[in-house]
Amino acid sequence: MSFTSPIPARLKEARKKAKLSQKALGVRIGMDEGSASARMNQYEKAKHAPDIQTLKLIANELGVPLNYFFCEEESSAKLACLIAKLSEEERQELINKLNGYKDS
Repeated sequence: MSFTSPIPARLKEARKKAKLSQKALGVRIGMDEGSASARMNQYEKAKHAPDIQTLKLIANELGVPLNYFFCEEESSAKLACLIAKLSEEERQELINKLNGYKDS
């Protein structure tokens, strides 16, 4: 059974949602203007994978949490984005509520 990384699709999805071109995103995270588009294209086509530091820069620029790129299911990706917007107190409340459902 082969594994397909969710990173390329998540990257493309988040970039398009942010209305950025591949080149613009690459330049914003510090890539050379001449190679930014090609490098981002390689990431989105799964020809190369960004290292974790580059992926963190991309996440910050696109306003998504780092773990978003690793979510295989769409619902998990949506939850990751929603949870990232919560305060620490709200996250703890959510954890407590979810633990309550589990124990029921």
